[in-house]
Amino acid sequence: MFPTPVQKSGPWASTAYQIILPIALIIWLLPLIGVAVTSIRPSGDLAAGNYFGIPSGFAGVENYTAVFRDSPIGHYILNSFKITIPTVIGAVGLSCLCGFALAVYRFKGSLALFFIFVAGNFIPFQILMVPVRDMTLKMGLYDTVTGLVLFHVAFQTGFCTLFMRNFIKGLPFALIESARVEGVSEWRIFVHIVLPLMRPAIAALSVLIFTFVWNDYFWATVLVQGQSAMPVTAGLNSLNGQWVAAWHLVSAGSIVAAMPPVLMFFFMQRHFIAGLTLGATKG
Repeated sequence: MFPTPVQKSGPWASTAYQIILPIALIIWLLPLIGVAVTSIRPSGDLAAGNYFGIPSGFAGVENYTAVFRDSPIGHYILNSFKITIPTVIGAVGLSCLCGFALAVYRFKGSLALFFIFVAGNFIPFQILMVPVRDMTLKMGLYDTVTGLVLFHVAFQTGFCTLFMRNFIKGLPFALIESARVEGVSEWRIFVHIVLPLMRPAIAALSVLIFTFVWNDYFWATVLVQGQSAMPVTAGLNSLNGQWVAAWHLVSAGSIVAAMPPVLMFFFMQRHFIAGLTLGATKG
């Protein structure tokens, strides 16, 4: 059922693994390496058609300085934080409550409700584009940070609830039963018993949702039009000139925009891996 570990495979499999893995890693990193190299190229290289060759000089300081000097990327990054942080708090908080209810309580229609949460994850974004845009216009939430936050919270809660419900389902139910025997209220059981055990799952979900929302481009262009609420993924387009594509500035801005989720992953790496491992083994 499970693949054989490399350590227990034959010599041919081990050799093939050692050869294929570095090649696959290089192929996977090629686009990122290309963007990083372009971000330090002088603009003259791109004008001369030197897109993939060795840069004629180092213009990293100039390019990265120009990104912040000649564009409102700082404002876009601030907008991304305003959108992403409340979304993570809202989606993870709601999913903790929903996951606890669906995992612990048995009521009529609980399974159907759980399937609704699961089914929502399989709806393509493109199908929701027109009705969501019309709804935000009618509610006065179009082109606002609040509108993006509310949509992301609503859409991400389904996936988070699926993850949390399966995680809580695998916790020792005897802890909850013993607390009930002692007369502890359901809210205190959730806050003082279940929630501390969910910390690895909360950390893993926080990293995932932060990355999903921060890197969102589709809804950033559908639900936002002006610069006041535009996140950094959509705002990178402003780094292009009116007549000439300034790819060296766009690449530098892309590297800057990618740093927050990368840093968050490295800071939360231990909790992230622990949360995914525990969540993967729960039924």
